[in-house]
Amino acid sequence: MRILVAAVGRARKGPETALFEHFSGRIKVWPFALHEVELKRSAPASRTSDGEADLLLQAVPDGAHAIALDEGGKQLTSEEFSALLGRLQDEGMRDLVFLIGGADGHGEAVRRRADQVLAFGRNTWPHMLVRGLLAEQVYRAQQILAGHPYHRA
Repeated sequence: MRILVAAVGRARKGPETALFEHFSGRIKVWPFALHEVELKRSAPASRTSDGEADLLLQAVPDGAHAIALDEGGKQLTSEEFSALLGRLQDEGMRDLVFLIGGADGHGEAVRRRADQVLAFGRNTWPHMLVRGLLAEQVYRAQQILAGHPYHRA
């Protein structure tokens, strides 16, 4: 199963990028890639999120399982998250895509297309930091599924 992170914005060097690179480099079970999109024109927030949604959805391969990350989504424990990834892999899912919106959140088209909407808590996280949080959780899922002691719950 290939895992793609489709995210709004271009990462710059800094601690958020370093966190993402650290954990994404440790993911060995699944090919793990980042696809960044950026809207080139300024518009009101509602139109910006709609334009970003269009760009994000262009990155979703046909037949992919799409998970939008949003503060209003369902919260999963790390064990539940790893079980989800394991189930998708066992079912033969070819592509899994995580969608990370910009500062104004996801446009309605992303919410309609998403197979699931998940949250990393009810807090609002900077969208660049969410990339690192996601990479860590995918790495943790890899370790949980392998029976590795990294996850000590």
